[in-house]
Amino acid sequence: MKYLEKGFKAKTDWWRYIGTLLFTFLGIAIFSFPHGAAVAAKTALGEVDTTRVEDISYLMTLFDSNVNLIYMMLPFVGGLIFLMLGVKFIHKQSITDITTSRDKIDWKRVIFSFVLWGILVAVFVVIQYLLAPESLEFNFKLKPFLILCFLGIILVPIQTSFEEYLFRGYLMQSLAVLAKNKWFPLFFTSIVFGVMHISNPEIEKLGYGLLVYYIATGFFLGIITLMDEGLELGLGFHAANNLISALLVTADWQVFQTYSVFKDVSEPNLIIAIVPSLVLFPLVIFIFSKKYNWSDWKGKLGGIITKPTQINNGE
Repeated sequence: MKYLEKGFKAKTDWWRYIGTLLFTFLGIAIFSFPHGAAVAAKTALGEVDTTRVEDISYLMTLFDSNVNLIYMMLPFVGGLIFLMLGVKFIHKQSITDITTSRDKIDWKRVIFSFVLWGILVAVFVVIQYLLAPESLEFNFKLKPFLILCFLGIILVPIQTSFEEYLFRGYLMQSLAVLAKNKWFPLFFTSIVFGVMHISNPEIEKLGYGLLVYYIATGFFLGIITLMDEGLELGLGFHAANNLISALLVTADWQVFQTYSVFKDVSEPNLIIAIVPSLVLFPLVIFIFSKKYNWSDWKGKLGGIITKPTQINNGE
């Protein structure tokens, strides 16, 4: 059975979708409480500028970088847990069915995608260091970096997996059930995924033009999900993108401010920020297509879908 068609295996009553999304947001809210409580405690002690509590960049300065990473990742932990509970108990759908069209999750795909994009990210950091060494400041501190590695390896894949399961998994399958086609879920989830990043500090620094990158990333992840009939490649790519970046390079204007190896002290440029990835996305799609023998691009990205006749979900 194709990936989007597996959405029909779930219970598809309209109230289940609303209930699962509300339940997911509840998980995010509950797991956001520790950060809010910590900020409130500092505020009570007079250590917080109350006029800047809506400034994400400012809030990042209130705690140690590794502590900030925990606070940032916890809402995603809650979101993933509650989303999976909603899928399993509200929609009566298996985690495998929301992950892949295959009989079981293909972890080799996850690892290949992770390694491929991780190497490309590392290569670009090396190129930047060779071409403009003054743009990167050595930021390595062994103990905080080791703690960052431990926390990052555990928490960052949870954050990226939540986004993949929410956008390319749950929403894409749900919208396919509603729209009975493939192009609408692809366009809708990609645009919403991009706009979701509008509050990131990077947008404040580089402008709304950076949304082009985030939306393009959404389309890239949506395309590889539909062409490969599963989330595995997206899970690996997204985890590598955020984790390797957090370990190698940080900057004062980024949402991830970590004890990375380098700190980018150059003045950010919108074109330089988005062009490399927009050039690499087609290359990575090409590599995936050859390795996994993708075909029928028009049908997989824009075709219609119908409820398989063998499915009876109790409606």
